[in-house]
Amino acid sequence: MASAYIIANVTVTNPEQYETYKKLSTIAMQAHGAEVCVRGGPVEVLEGDWSPSRIVVLKFPDIAQARAFNASAEYEAARQSRQGIAVMRMVLVEGV
Repeated sequence: MASAYIIANVTVTNPEQYETYKKLSTIAMQAHGAEVCVRGGPVEVLEGDWSPSRIVVLKFPDIAQARAFNASAEYEAARQSRQGIAVMRMVLVEGV
């Protein structure tokens, strides 16, 4: 069974309120077996015109668990807290 990764690029417009989202999303991650590989930090663009501001990479045991995290009540609470304070671009990728 292959691992799965959720990769997000987040543009935060209200860092103070974003702290609430981080707390709620952490609860969702813990409830659904996510391993945090990247959560913010400096970004260096090596090729192309992509200019991400905040990158998050979560590893899950499989696609089903990643989908369950994304569809969960715990993550929906986090998602609601993020409304109006950040723009999220997120993809699910199957690993090897």
